[in-house]
Amino acid sequence: MDDTDATEYREGWFTSQDGLRLYFRDYSGPEKGSATPVLCLPGVTRNSKDFARLAERLSARHRVICPDFRGRGRSQYDPDWNHYIPPTYADDVRHLLISLGIHRVHVIGTSLGGIVAMVMAVAIPSVLASVVLNDIGPEIGSSALSSIMDYMKDDTPLADWDTAAGHVRAAYLPNLPRGTQDDWMEIARHTYRENADGMLVHDWDYAIVKQFEQAMSRRFDLWPLFMALGRVPVLCVRGALSSILSQQTLDRMKEAMPAMTAVTAEDCGHPARLSEKNVLEAIDAHLA
Repeated sequence: MDDTDATEYREGWFTSQDGLRLYFRDYSGPEKGSATPVLCLPGVTRNSKDFARLAERLSARHRVICPDFRGRGRSQYDPDWNHYIPPTYADDVRHLLISLGIHRVHVIGTSLGGIVAMVMAVAIPSVLASVVLNDIGPEIGSSALSSIMDYMKDDTPLADWDTAAGHVRAAYLPNLPRGTQDDWMEIARHTYRENADGMLVHDWDYAIVKQFEQAMSRRFDLWPLFMALGRVPVLCVRGALSSILSQQTLDRMKEAMPAMTAVTAEDCGHPARLSEKNVLEAIDAHLA
């Protein structure tokens, strides 16, 4: 169990269609089986640790499954970086749910995880009970993507956790202006791992940078994927300072899908941490 977690979870592994060993956390509360499970899908460089506090809260009523996408966290790295794409992640999720005997889930997707949820709406629509999109939509701010790319390319090993906390503070400060030292340390411990030399390195396969860079050079129309979510309840969470999901895009999403609900995380950019009081209240209402 991670030091930042207060709730027990089971660690599990499953095998992807192409033979990779992939990791997930399984939070099972006292009322296991009484409500539709929740599946939490992380951002492009993130992993299951990001959902620890939310999973703790939700596990009182739901079984909560938090996987590490291939190439992140404790999941195996893919020898072919061309596989680091949302359709592959959606297929991995399909195999995970089959392995657990789960037929229907609420999906909470942060950034890339939200795009994977959109792909699921096309590829395996019957699985979705509802979706929460955390600071992601069918149009993505290109200037913000450049900043994310610069951050991903910096693979400098760091000497200790205080240095790591300072590094993520410099990277995340525009998006979390009121972050405390404890916040930065928690983010650092969710971002880095110790290598064989005792240095701290990013907890992801640097080959995902190649695929991300290639994706940035192309234009993808995500609107058809977003509209595929119209069959299920959708809640969109936006960071008030986000340059990934603009207010204008959110307004267009509301116009295109009037039944969608939305909530704003104040004093926060990309993405919301899903610990904000009004965001938690919105998620509770959505899942209910």
